Amino acid sequence: MTTPPVHDPAAILTGRKRWVALLFLALGVSMIILDATIINVAIPTMVLDLGLTTVDAEWVNAAYSLTFAALLILFGRLADRFGRRLMFILGVIVFVGASVLVASSESSTTLIAARALQGVGGAMILPSSLSVINTVFVGKSRAVAFAVWGGTIGGMAALGPLVGGWLTTYASWHWAFLINVPIGIAVLVGVLLTVPETRDVHGRKGLDVPGTLLVTLGLLGVVFAMIEGQRYGWITPIAEFTVGSWVWPSTSVSIVLVAGILGVLALVVLLFVEKSRAAAGKIVIIDLRLFKIRSFGAGNAVALIVSLGEFGLLFAIPLFLQATRGYDALQTGVILLALAIGSFVASGLGAPLAQRFGPVRVLQFGMLLEAIGIFGLGFIISSEITGWGMAPWLFLYGMGVGFATAQLTGVILSEVPVADSGQASAVQSTSRQVGAAIGTAIIGATLIFGLGSVAGELEDRGVPAAQAEQVSAAVAGSAGQAIPALASQPNGEVLVEGASAGFTTAIKTVAWVAGFFVFLGLLASLMLNKNTARIESEGYEPPKVDA
Repeated sequence: MTTPPVHDPAAILTGRKRWVALLFLALGVSMIILDATIINVAIPTMVLDLGLTTVDAEWVNAAYSLTFAALLILFGRLADRFGRRLMFILGVIVFVGASVLVASSESSTTLIAARALQGVGGAMILPSSLSVINTVFVGKSRAVAFAVWGGTIGGMAALGPLVGGWLTTYASWHWAFLINVPIGIAVLVGVLLTVPETRDVHGRKGLDVPGTLLVTLGLLGVVFAMIEGQRYGWITPIAEFTVGSWVWPSTSVSIVLVAGILGVLALVVLLFVEKSRAAAGKIVIIDLRLFKIRSFGAGNAVALIVSLGEFGLLFAIPLFLQATRGYDALQTGVILLALAIGSFVASGLGAPLAQRFGPVRVLQFGMLLEAIGIFGLGFIISSEITGWGMAPWLFLYGMGVGFATAQLTGVILSEVPVADSGQASAVQSTSRQVGAAIGTAIIGATLIFGLGSVAGELEDRGVPAAQAEQVSAAVAGSAGQAIPALASQPNGEVLVEGASAGFTTAIKTVAWVAGFFVFLGLLASLMLNKNTARIESEGYEPPKVDA
């Protein structure tokens, strides 16, 4: 039996105030999404300024995505219990404070730690904002609010490189993070004035400690293995792993292999533990019954797969542009503006198209455009490519992001009961962030592997093998940022030409891998009912999951 979820009439927003509240919620979300993408154009400058390695650069991205992904479900549950607005406000405070720490970092260790703390704040903001929307908006306004929320993610993800490029070029990379201070203050004031407090007053109290530990350790293990396999060896150790004075003791089995296996085992055990706890009527961190809702289960699969390609490519493109084409951070941001324009155009067109053809069809069309744009980049990228040459494909890619992101959230949550909105919001956000973290790791590994072609390109140009290997190692270790400095060495023109050609080959491989994952996500979306989420736009409420 299914029964409609109960909204608290006092919490439902109407009139102009609901859109003002949505504005501040979206502004808070835009802050964390901007930071997740600003880093992409700022990272080449940070590599040079702080002496980061390629793996360090991956961790600057992944530390944020990893803590974000690992804690989303926990904070979604806590938001339902203790207050969604309260969790949102605490998240903004933590995020802004962590941004100041990032801006003041002077080493890779403090930078990565501060980025991880930003991820904690982001994990508090994202599910609570979506849960508030799922609770205080009803009917047609709820569908519009979902679209605005999703469009904010797509638009800000595209706009971030331009903002980061401008701040990095005309101020410093530090200001790419300090910008969060005034934004955060405005969000805090606006939310306190316009957003009502809501919580799940009918739900059971308590926490799922085993589930929380298992999901956190599982995600940590898997993503750590994906990122550090290149550095420490996938199966046997190729470098010493240390934490303080402690050294990984085995010389025959890599810590990467152990972490990966333990991570997978933790996630498998999580499924059995959560099923057992639910059967016993205990609190669970992930209600597996939600996955019986077709739109929720299939939609999360799509979100995870697509994120593997979407976010990883945005990590690699700025490195390529600044290393091989000599663009500064602002010029890189201007080139990526084509992606932002495409995303904003699609976000505006998404709602009317969804009303006519259905959200799922618009979602699928978006992923098709993404795949075309990414594969197009793979075909046309060369060491002589200009921003104008990349712009059409980036625009298509951006349109795809705008269409897909704006619709996917609404599709996933369209049939989720309001009482489970915090947990469901966190799960769908976790799917995206796990995809982003693993995607960055896969793209980073693909990039490093592809940069192995640098040595061959140099040897083909008459560079001695020993020197070619030395240059190749420097290029791979610096994520390509060592290429411009090669011009000052003897025979520098040949070295730059060969290294740039090798980087171009690597970035082509990255594009094929990213495009493959997006196309795989498109195939996964075929599991969705084409009429999913139509009832929301018609003003009906979704069904409640059977207890």
